[in-house]
Amino acid sequence: MDNEMRFPPHQPGSRLTPLPSHSDGPDDDHPNEECGLFGIYDSSDAAAHTALGLHALQHRGQESAGIVAYDGEQFHSHRALGLVGDHFNVQSVMDRLEGNVAIGHVRYSTSGDTALRNVQPLFAEFKFGGFAVCHNGNLTNAYSIRKELVQRGCLFQSTSDTETIIHLIAKSEYGRVVDRLTDALSHIEGAYSLVAVTQKKLIGVRDPYGVRPLVLGRLGDATILTSETCALDIIGAEFIRDVEPGEIVVIDEKGLHSVKPFNKRPQKFCIFEYIYFARPDSILESRNVYNVRKEIGAQLARESHLESDIVVPVPDSGVPAAIGYAEQANVPFDLGIIRNHYVGRTFIEPTDQIRHLGVRLKHNANAAHLKGKRVVLVDDSIVRGTTSVKIVEMVRNAGASEIHMRISSPPITESCFYGIDTPEREQLLAAKYSVSGMADYIGVDSLAFISDDGLYHAVCGAKRDAKEPQYCDACFTNSYPIRLTDRDTEQHPNLLALLDEQF
Repeated sequence: MDNEMRFPPHQPGSRLTPLPSHSDGPDDDHPNEECGLFGIYDSSDAAAHTALGLHALQHRGQESAGIVAYDGEQFHSHRALGLVGDHFNVQSVMDRLEGNVAIGHVRYSTSGDTALRNVQPLFAEFKFGGFAVCHNGNLTNAYSIRKELVQRGCLFQSTSDTETIIHLIAKSEYGRVVDRLTDALSHIEGAYSLVAVTQKKLIGVRDPYGVRPLVLGRLGDATILTSETCALDIIGAEFIRDVEPGEIVVIDEKGLHSVKPFNKRPQKFCIFEYIYFARPDSILESRNVYNVRKEIGAQLARESHLESDIVVPVPDSGVPAAIGYAEQANVPFDLGIIRNHYVGRTFIEPTDQIRHLGVRLKHNANAAHLKGKRVVLVDDSIVRGTTSVKIVEMVRNAGASEIHMRISSPPITESCFYGIDTPEREQLLAAKYSVSGMADYIGVDSLAFISDDGLYHAVCGAKRDAKEPQYCDACFTNSYPIRLTDRDTEQHPNLLALLDEQF
């Protein structure tokens, strides 16, 4: 996510001022990611393809969307709050986005409030010409750098950590844009995937640890950079490969060029992409996400199944794991909870009574298939536990005789600082309670999580390497692979931004 900067006691990635949380919503008890990126070079329908790609990536961010296109002479931009379909299905908007090169961004907000100035792609005019960039991830030393840049006279227009990169490019003494970008990135820490466009080039970058995804595709003569392969599928493009950790991919009239200027680091791809974030039909790091989730469910059944009558997913994210669980346990799979797909964020919460009923806007028990049954409920994660309580209560009221909850991730005991919106540690249910305590809190007859080794076995066929974990799993293990400079130095900005704006 192009995170708005937040610092201790808050985690990097949001506003300093406490704002209304998404936690009041009916379907919010999951970590919230992040952002989706799309870029295309040498396409006569660049903006249209970008809009379609962003549609496919809408699950990665629902707060805002933006596209910047270049027609060979001028950059054209449209950025707006809301969903892709709210703005980029208007012909007059698309007609303005002329050019054969375009980049786009969908963003998830870490708070209920927002400002148009933080919507990406961000654009700047440099000595070498125009430059637009969009970012998925979080810079863990952004405030330290920002403070230094402000002291040197830089003027920041947003509260986004992405703007730090723009100012570092401006301060670089190198001549070529790729060298200036490389120089800028050598100063930053954290997790990031970037897609940028200049007057001559489309550029994609992954951080040296490869925490956030970025893939390369082709559609005829056009070359594409995007967060997930599902964005390639929607436009009929071919998946070529993942952009490698620490790789800078440059696409111009001469073709595709790869630069690897950073010291090699052990890869730490975010394991939660497989558990929840990515779309199930995507392929990430050579693995089909749907198949991985089924195998996670199967492993969960091997570790914790008990006698039951029916396996029910918490839709939609729990479905693949529940299918794998049911197949392994040889227990019928059924949709005991029905989801309403036509409701977004909660739109009315005027009273405590209405707020309490909010979960039913998205979920309703299928009582005919639950009454008198010993139910295994499968979900991908428990964060605060708020939604789990309501779901369990709903299933219990529908007549289930027993409810056993099974979770396809290990307990989330730590906050993420690499581009995923998680609550502060003291708000995480698993940080406050044992598994049995969590079961009592949620109101289930039993509760079990997949083990760390079981998760790794399902994802990559091997146990977790305790000395050098194969993935970033800090939210389960407290093993942070990248320094948390801003957090650890305990720097607290007094006033990061005096302007409060809403649209």
